[in-house]
Amino acid sequence: MNIKIIGYNCSNGIKLTKVLKRALDDADSLESFEELNDENSKKKYGIKNVPGLVINGEVISEGKVPTVREIYKLLIVE
Repeated sequence: MNIKIIGYNCSNGIKLTKVLKRALDDADSLESFEELNDENSKKKYGIKNVPGLVINGEVISEGKVPTVREIYKLLIVE
């Protein structure tokens, strides 16, 4: 599983990082994730509002912080 946070260096990006870590812990997953904070990553995934959460190349959310439960469900399905 390939997980990326685009725009992690803002207040919501920091919150998303914490929520994602909690969801990974809840799912007992050993997955890691990348934190990207460059314009090329935003353009590549078409993210206009940060933070963006990308799982396996698919933009899951942008401009908001999903809940732990929402991310957990995505991790279990994948």
